[in-house]
Amino acid sequence: MFQGDIEHMQHNVEQPPPTSAGGGPQESVITVGQEEQPQLERKKRKLASKFPLVDISRNMLLAYQSLGVVYGDLSTSPLYVYKSIFVGKLQDYQTPETIFGAFSLIFWTITLIPLIKYVLIVLSADDNGEGGTFALYSLLCRHAKFSLLSNQQAADEELSAYKYGFAGQSTLCSALKRFLEKHKKSRAVLLIIVLLGACMVIGDGILTPAMSVISAISGIKAAAEHLSHGEVLVLSCLILVGLFALQHSGTHRVGFLFAPIVIIWLISIFGIGLYNVIIWNPKIVHALSPYYIIKFFRETRKHGWFSLGGVLLSVAGTEAMFADLGHFTSCSMRIAFSFLVYPCLVVQAAFLSKNLASIPDSFYNSIPDSVYWPVFVIATLASIVASQSIITATFSIVKQLNALGCFPRVKIVHTSKHVKGQIYIPEINWILMILTLSVAVGFQDTILMGNAYGLACMTSMFITTFLTTLVMIFVWQRNIVLATCFLLFFWFIEGVYLSSAFTKVPQGGWVSLVLAFVFLAVMFVWQYGTRKKYNFDLHNKVPLKWLLGMGPSLGIVRVPGIGLVYSELATGVPAIFSHFLTNLPAFHSVLVFLCVKSVPVPYVSPEERFLIGRICPRPYRMYRCIVRYGYKDIQRDDGDFEDLLIQSIAEFIQMEAVEPQLSSSESPSLDGRMAVTSKKNVQSTSTLIVSEDFGMRDSIQSSKSLTLQSLRSAYAEENPQIRRRRVRFQLPENPGMDPAVKAELEDLIRAKEAGVAYIMGHSYVKARRSSSFLKKFAIDIGYSFLRKNCRDPSVVLNIPQISLIEVGMIYHV
Repeated sequence: MFQGDIEHMQHNVEQPPPTSAGGGPQESVITVGQEEQPQLERKKRKLASKFPLVDISRNMLLAYQSLGVVYGDLSTSPLYVYKSIFVGKLQDYQTPETIFGAFSLIFWTITLIPLIKYVLIVLSADDNGEGGTFALYSLLCRHAKFSLLSNQQAADEELSAYKYGFAGQSTLCSALKRFLEKHKKSRAVLLIIVLLGACMVIGDGILTPAMSVISAISGIKAAAEHLSHGEVLVLSCLILVGLFALQHSGTHRVGFLFAPIVIIWLISIFGIGLYNVIIWNPKIVHALSPYYIIKFFRETRKHGWFSLGGVLLSVAGTEAMFADLGHFTSCSMRIAFSFLVYPCLVVQAAFLSKNLASIPDSFYNSIPDSVYWPVFVIATLASIVASQSIITATFSIVKQLNALGCFPRVKIVHTSKHVKGQIYIPEINWILMILTLSVAVGFQDTILMGNAYGLACMTSMFITTFLTTLVMIFVWQRNIVLATCFLLFFWFIEGVYLSSAFTKVPQGGWVSLVLAFVFLAVMFVWQYGTRKKYNFDLHNKVPLKWLLGMGPSLGIVRVPGIGLVYSELATGVPAIFSHFLTNLPAFHSVLVFLCVKSVPVPYVSPEERFLIGRICPRPYRMYRCIVRYGYKDIQRDDGDFEDLLIQSIAEFIQMEAVEPQLSSSESPSLDGRMAVTSKKNVQSTSTLIVSEDFGMRDSIQSSKSLTLQSLRSAYAEENPQIRRRRVRFQLPENPGMDPAVKAELEDLIRAKEAGVAYIMGHSYVKARRSSSFLKKFAIDIGYSFLRKNCRDPSVVLNIPQISLIEVGMIYHV
């Protein structure tokens, strides 16, 4: 089945598709120009040391932005935390002593979890500036063989961003590492734990906006009693729609817009708290002693334990601090939390200790009459802003899942030229909006939503503690006893809160579990189907002996031009190529088997992006190119890809003539020996002379196909604003050049002038007849549905549809 799709040209800036992963023969890698990267990093550090004020001003600016993006949720906890604590049977224990105990619990919870655990420890476990559960998993996969993702090669470990960490390991650490690497089930469990943590963060992204907005509108209803319940609900939904509609503006714009609101809000609650301490009860400072926690549980017993589900809402939004790390820097987030957010959150409860009847509406009743309305307006705005942190964190998590092959392909828009991690995902944004509106309409009660939110929040913290412990052992090379102490200490605290949160499952907590199950099922089905498809390609590769037996012409007519054959395989020739040969009588004179893949690092430097190699002897004119992107990299449609690819291949051909490691390339068995061609080397190489011009007229006239000329001409007339940069290559005068090398370079240039075609597989994945019912359901229904409704690979890769050839093929997995 052959299919040529020339409907339209696509120029959107999107990310590469998630590639599934796995093995393949290990290749020899020759690195060119790789030493420039460490030198560049050293120059940056030297420049930063000479101009420290530049770095300080940048961190202060990012700290300001983080207040509007990250800390909105965490800073609004005073609005509902005491109301959520004193519910149920604990209403019978409303005494000044229990208020002191609740305040002591909140103070030590905020101190131990956000301040000590996250700000001091977890934020240091970043993956080259990226945070979240998948950043921790990526770190672990690079320091031990924990990954179940395919397509990984030995060459990936030579990337400068790979960061091996310390060389030494204790005997106990090595034994634990060998155990986990040996047992595939333990690695599968680790991946499921990571996916569960990601699902809980996404669940937070659904619950937080609904809870925050309804909390704000409840305050409006208290001030305007004439509003009916239906009118309040409609107003809540309108605000939610507006909040999600604002996301396309980008994190930096949203941060600048929301940060002043959060700053005024924090100053307001600090002032109100300090005022109430002075006016109502200065003795509240005694409650900073943990003694009052013991007294609280001694008096309330099991009812106090049930109330911990409300106490944990005081740290709701903490996980977003780590997940949003890629949008800012660890230093900026530490500055914002330590010097502004933390002091403002720990000065509450003095008013309540003297006004026990005000617990249901504790915050609003504690506001002095003279500033009530200004604070009321700021509180309402701050509650709406609170949703921003977890929405931003959800975008970051989905981007990482997408790049590592655990989430369907989506459109990813990078909203900042200066901070790489700031992104917007339209599909996820509107899905979150629909689900948030459903939760808001379905529950209409902040206590029920708080139960669901608390369970999701504490589960993600519990998982982060576990993954951070593994990072301490395998990445930081810390003493295993010290790491175990960290694990047990924080697991004990979070375990107590988590056990209390699970008691609230019938009272709304079930929503978190249902959302986590749905998203986990989507991730599992996508990762399972992608891995099965990759394994099919891996086990059905075209034998090199078959290609060699056909001769350089491959038994067909070789016409001028370059054919880029896309495949997820990093080694070997995909089965789809033989399928093409048996259906068409001609093929291009130059063939490049192209693999675009993600590697478990945040960013791949342009100098290390291309891996070039040769398939079959020189007369065949067949090459392999592996294009590597990190899971946070940007793939822009800037028109340079084809030209960089041609220059890289030309550089490889020239290298092959002089490098002894590559001189044996005529060996028929050779497939996999590759070279890293530096972008800097490519641009400065004298292998080819490059000339540039702009416009499409030359491109139209150069094509030998009248049909293609007419199509390109029509496209140029419909899109006069688009003027593509056109690059022409010429060989320099070099009498000493090897004749064989010169002939190969001339063939490459002629093929480029004739045009480039993109050949992709249009695959249909089906389960074998002998498969189990569960597998058939996962592949034939689940995976098929996701593939049909996600972004097409050609769109994600920015392939011009006018040059695309699709080859249909059925995969029986």
